[in-house]
Amino acid sequence: MMRKTGTGKGDFMDNDFEAAHLAALRPGLARRGFVMTSLIAGFTAATAHGAAAQVIHTDTQGLVAGEVQIPVADGKLPGYFAHPATGANWPVVLVVEEIFGVHEYIKDVVRRLAKAGYFAVAPELYARIADLSKMTDASVIVRDVIAKAPDDTMLSDLDASAAWAASQGADAGALGVVGFCWGGRDVWLYAAHNPHLKAAVSFYGFVESPKTPVHPLNAMDVAGDLKAPLLGLYGAKDAGNPPEKVHAAQEKARAAGKTVEIVMYPDAGHGFHADYRPSYVAADAEDAWKRALAWFKTHGVG
Repeated sequence: MMRKTGTGKGDFMDNDFEAAHLAALRPGLARRGFVMTSLIAGFTAATAHGAAAQVIHTDTQGLVAGEVQIPVADGKLPGYFAHPATGANWPVVLVVEEIFGVHEYIKDVVRRLAKAGYFAVAPELYARIADLSKMTDASVIVRDVIAKAPDDTMLSDLDASAAWAASQGADAGALGVVGFCWGGRDVWLYAAHNPHLKAAVSFYGFVESPKTPVHPLNAMDVAGDLKAPLLGLYGAKDAGNPPEKVHAAQEKARAAGKTVEIVMYPDAGHGFHADYRPSYVAADAEDAWKRALAWFKTHGVG
């Protein structure tokens, strides 16, 4: 069961907040070791003034859910997982966070997927670099965390998360990925990376993010190399993703014989699925979620 909870509202960020800070990206190197060994409790401090009145809460009834330590190349990565309490061999969906960490919104997305019959897991991809639970300025997160997180490490961590799910009785042969914001950009890259991926869904993932030594490619670069069908869910008012750029990525993919479908919501901006923020557009978020689940099922995930 899902219900809305919370009572506050605010104006922390508009639809294009992240886009306004993409220019802050600079080359950097990830630190060794892990700064975060557990996940954010509740919502990220960087959105403390979000529109809480509209937040959706998905309970754990009928689920197995919780925090986990995922074995990765250099240690153990904190993450959040959920799957149905009965059965086995569930299809897998990797959930790729926004820039704010695996906080309550991302955990809720994981539970929503589990309610739909999936083994969903969201690794905390930035655990090596900073403690996101203590960071309150989104532009600082972009500059000091996102800009220093190598794509190679992100891809390896997602591979490791799929392998961990398989070790828990899930069917990693029926593998999907969904991501939001910067995580939506990562979805494009992962879809070009993993030949075993069956389906990908990008919620407003940046298609022309800046290229740096740790981010040598962007979504536009890899559009012709996708190894799985990709659904892109975008808002026409997203300044960080002009519709003509998004459709150009689609056309590049299609010219290479790839399956890409772009849905452009005319009245939405960036972050329209993020129900904890003022950018949330309920009708478009609900429609996009239905399309995402249908995309997975159509392409062999579930």
